[in-house]
Amino acid sequence: MRKFLQAAWGRAYVRIVAANREPSWLISEITIPVLSIAAYLLIYRSLGAPRDYEGLVVLGGAMMPFWLTMLWSMATQLYWEKEVGNLDLYMIAPMSFGALLLGMAIGGMFMAGLRASIIFLTGIFVFGVKFHISNPALALLAFFLTISAIFMLGAAVSSMYFVLGRAGEKLNLLFMEPVFTFSGFFFPVKILGRVGAAIVSIIPITIGLDAIRQLMLSNPDKLKFIDYKIELVILFVMTFLLGLGANVILNVMLEKGKKLGTLTLKWM
Repeated sequence: MRKFLQAAWGRAYVRIVAANREPSWLISEITIPVLSIAAYLLIYRSLGAPRDYEGLVVLGGAMMPFWLTMLWSMATQLYWEKEVGNLDLYMIAPMSFGALLLGMAIGGMFMAGLRASIIFLTGIFVFGVKFHISNPALALLAFFLTISAIFMLGAAVSSMYFVLGRAGEKLNLLFMEPVFTFSGFFFPVKILGRVGAAIVSIIPITIGLDAIRQLMLSNPDKLKFIDYKIELVILFVMTFLLGLGANVILNVMLEKGKKLGTLTLKWM
């Protein structure tokens, strides 16, 4: 357990330091989501929409860094490690690959959390968006369950992306804007109807956003898809199943890679 935790912290530490070392990344990854938020806020205000829609937009924008981090810093990470030659070092190091994935997730959460906090505070202090947190403890629980489910999903698909190689980057592009659109980042997902909302709820962030909004907005009944208590249970089950699946898939892919000789690139 001590080695497991040391390996996880070692992998997380790199991302925590990188999050503060490169200001240009911070600026670019914050500016784009803020511009999206500003556009939707101005649209809703020009239409005279209820103020809850403004909070809905800010919360959606604050969750964008977590989804992007999952795609680009979790899903494709193992292939990138293979591409630069680090995977060989991981294979001979006396550690579990589960610790590697956990460290990637913890570091990714820190990086995305820093960006999300700035976006959230910008919505409050620059645009004057107000929130009504009915139960802070449950709101935090909904947030952490959502983030856990998202990063467990990233850990699960990272093994599949490892086999897909550069094709995984094309899938990432596919899972960016369509997910932003259909998962309700900037509108209530209930607008898609019961069937449509149920389909996109396969993605953890859809359910998570709906639960967080119910606990942080003043009039959640008009916006909610299903009750947040049910969504919290769904998120917990998703986190457990995705974490279990990530470990199984990773072990299968590693064994297959050892037999087929695909753990390293041919020209290395």
